[in-house]
Amino acid sequence: MAVVKACKILITGANRGLGLEIVKQLTENSFPKQHIFATCRDPDGPKSEALRELVKKHPSAITIIRLDADDPSSVKESAKKVGSLLGNNGLNLLVNNAGIVANGTIQTSSVEDMKNTFNTNVIGPLLIIREYLPYLQMAAKASGIPGMSSNKAAVINISTVAGSMTRMPSIYNQFPTLPYGVSKAGFNMLTVLAAEELKADEILCMALHPGWVKTELGGEKAPLEPKESVEGMLRVIGSLTEKQHGGFLDYTGKTIPW
Repeated sequence: MAVVKACKILITGANRGLGLEIVKQLTENSFPKQHIFATCRDPDGPKSEALRELVKKHPSAITIIRLDADDPSSVKESAKKVGSLLGNNGLNLLVNNAGIVANGTIQTSSVEDMKNTFNTNVIGPLLIIREYLPYLQMAAKASGIPGMSSNKAAVINISTVAGSMTRMPSIYNQFPTLPYGVSKAGFNMLTVLAAEELKADEILCMALHPGWVKTELGGEKAPLEPKESVEGMLRVIGSLTEKQHGGFLDYTGKTIPW
């Protein structure tokens, strides 16, 4: 089984759902040099209690960092903080997991929901990639290994089939989430263009669909448990090479059409 051997990892939206489960599974299988920067909007708030408990169990493996994807100055501050803690080998793996859902159709979607989903799901990740890029470049250079992998330097964008132009129409009746789908289609384009820009630095960049998962975001009807989804995603992340650069896969490793 492919294992995530990245030394320095940053995960956004790490206080609940898939983000929290990623942190949990990484710490269960961690090795001495691995360190996780778990970011969330409100590290001291009630919604981050489970993450704080996890840090108590693994104090040397996890650092909680405040990062609000909607707030450019918070993104900048977080990058400064993480940069001061990283050392010379940079950041190996950035997982853009923070996101929000809003329901709606052409008739019912509010301007506010359209703006909020675009801010959090597209502009947020764009700024995060931009601010953390120097540390990813540092890691790519420091590795001394040719090619691309998640252990060297990578950006993994946690996306969804709701952002797939090919797949969304057939599930739209079941999931009338126009603001979410439109913003995630934008997120997918961001992934493709970031992959284009990051190619020269040998920083891998791709989109990953976690499946329909039982989380606050996915709802109770979802067939997948977070544990199973994350086990699959970590397997996929650990096995990535330059062949998957700029690609869109699901948690089983299957290619999703854009």
